[in-house]
Amino acid sequence: MRPIQRALISVSDKTGILDFALELQKFGVEILSTGGTADLLRKGGIPVIQVSDYTGFPEMMDGRIKTLHPRVHGGILARRDVPEHVKAMEDHGIRPIDLVVINLYPFEQTVAQKDCRLEDAIENIDIGGPAMVRSAAKNSQDVVVIVNPKDYSRVLEEMKVEEGAVTLNTCRQLSRDAFAHTARYDSLISTYLTEKWNDEASFPSTLNQPFEKVQELRYGENPHQSAALYKESSPLPSEIISAKQLQGKELSFNNFIDLNAAWELVKEFDKGAVVIIKHTNPCGVALGEDQLNTFTLAREVDPTSAFGGILGFNRRVTAQTAEEIVKNFVEAVVAPGFDPEALKLFAAKKNVRLMEMPQMESPTNNVKYDLKRIGGGLLVQSPDTLTYIEDQLKIVSERKPDDREMEDMKFAWVVAKHVKSNAIVYAKDKEILGIGAGQMSRVDSARVAVEKACKPLKGGVMASDAFFPFRDSVDEAAKNGITAIISPGGSIRDEEVLQAANEHKIAMVFTGTRHFKH
Repeated sequence: MRPIQRALISVSDKTGILDFALELQKFGVEILSTGGTADLLRKGGIPVIQVSDYTGFPEMMDGRIKTLHPRVHGGILARRDVPEHVKAMEDHGIRPIDLVVINLYPFEQTVAQKDCRLEDAIENIDIGGPAMVRSAAKNSQDVVVIVNPKDYSRVLEEMKVEEGAVTLNTCRQLSRDAFAHTARYDSLISTYLTEKWNDEASFPSTLNQPFEKVQELRYGENPHQSAALYKESSPLPSEIISAKQLQGKELSFNNFIDLNAAWELVKEFDKGAVVIIKHTNPCGVALGEDQLNTFTLAREVDPTSAFGGILGFNRRVTAQTAEEIVKNFVEAVVAPGFDPEALKLFAAKKNVRLMEMPQMESPTNNVKYDLKRIGGGLLVQSPDTLTYIEDQLKIVSERKPDDREMEDMKFAWVVAKHVKSNAIVYAKDKEILGIGAGQMSRVDSARVAVEKACKPLKGGVMASDAFFPFRDSVDEAAKNGITAIISPGGSIRDEEVLQAANEHKIAMVFTGTRHFKH
């Protein structure tokens, strides 16, 4: 690579740019610049050539037209090893530009503001910047491109070693990063405009979802799989990616999945709730404002599975609860906060990951997609944000449920939504008694839930995430003393299922809503 002789600098994020330009000046680099960047550099004592002076063409249309000019793009795109390119530059007074330092208009920050107007968003769509970045990235054998202030020091160090030049390997890496930067920028714009202008009843013809790498993980689901964590462009404070780790070992791939499962379930409840997750399924759930007692009840649902589990709370974790938690091995705890004394108790178990969530509630008008990867493609759906619609709950049995049964059914129904299908949940008095998850037949899930039950089921309720294809699950429930059942209904054998419920004097409620979780 040849030494850098001329640089074009125009940045929105001005972090470190003055110091970087001062170092370039020591190498005798001539600097072209525009707007606020040029003003900043001049104030810092750095000679700057205004782009409009270099091109002989004034800025216009509120700055929309300034760098879109052959003398700019010709200087960036011209290949120095192609005689025809070199001659064209000489014929038209185009000087080579060897370094392009650009970061783009703050579109992402603008649209993240609650009061952002569409007009503001449109004005923060950069045109000239991405064009120069792409030009420089395309011509990486001759031009250095920087889009991230973190790369300033790297380039300067190489220039010191390479007598004002940058190695081809570094140029290629910076080119790769530049194309990723503009691709992400375009996808942010596409995503925003899709939300604004897309027909709500349809999915976009092209789905652009910008994700940014947060960290490399030790491994994936298994040690032989590599893995990394990425975040969306604007994650919500109520989403697990926004959690702050207060202590503990580095989170694993499986930890993130289970923490997400714990948080998504526990934040469903307005009352105090405790959730214990194992392999993405809840193995213990209880409600109550006495947190220590509620945690104990949740753990007693399946104490064997709770060992090494992930705990979720929708209230600050108290010292009394923490004292009980640390008596057994847990992988991680997620909650809206931790009392100071609780943190001291957890500190004695330094490997336990503590995750603090900044916010519980999610905005209802935020457009999110649920994505599932398949071989060669992607399945996209709206997220399952519904639990049940109160007005659509339909009592279909001869016996009506009492108030306690109805409340327990609603509780069990919410939990069943978060259990892998086929899902059966038994509950009583705001406490889960048994969970059957992921069996190939529904009656097997019903039997597994009985086997896992921590207490006698007599007087309890059953929730089924989907309809009963046969009456056998109802018969199984009746055999174990279940007095009320909630399910979507909708089977061709609903009459047979309802007949079984009436025979056993079981109250039955249909929700009209299914909650398959594959």
